[in-house]
Amino acid sequence: MKDSTSDSSSDTLTDPLSAKPEIREKDRSLTNKHSFSKEDLIECGHGRLFGPGRAQLPINEMLMVDRITEINETGGAKGKGEIRAELDIHPDLWFFDVHFVSDPVMPGCLGLDALWQLVGFYLAWKGNWGYGRALGCDKVAFRGQVLPTVKKVAYEIDLTRVREGRTVLGIANARVLADGEQIYTADGIRVGLFSSLDDFG
Repeated sequence: MKDSTSDSSSDTLTDPLSAKPEIREKDRSLTNKHSFSKEDLIECGHGRLFGPGRAQLPINEMLMVDRITEINETGGAKGKGEIRAELDIHPDLWFFDVHFVSDPVMPGCLGLDALWQLVGFYLAWKGNWGYGRALGCDKVAFRGQVLPTVKKVAYEIDLTRVREGRTVLGIANARVLADGEQIYTADGIRVGLFSSLDDFG
């Protein structure tokens, strides 16, 4: 049986897992919901938004998103879906105390992790099963920084490819803005969902 896929490209994608799990029927019960509050995201982190066997966000300090303001399947530069999300910045956020002493700045890796978190959320929101894992990123450029004086970080993610079936994979391009000014770009962000992690890594 061929994988069902929302991408008709003939390019080959390698499944990071050797096992071929059974394809489960998608749960599209949340695809009519196009924004999510902090409370919703925390529920996702505890496994209660999508349910058992589905992707979860991190919780507490590692949740790098306060709200998703827009999520859909047809928007974005490629028409394959988009995510718009925000993180509120406060001077007392934990990373400013440790990165760095007397030179506080949000680590760029946390902004990148937020993008992986959101692409994984998108794949689960579309109804796919499995646990999320970041698979890489082709290119990242930092052209600015998030200081304690910033009020809001915005994430703008455009899906460029989505594969669904035995292999669930999302690839996206994104930009990160601090108070409306672009500070990071990231191309080829990759996240997969896996029903079995036995062979992963």
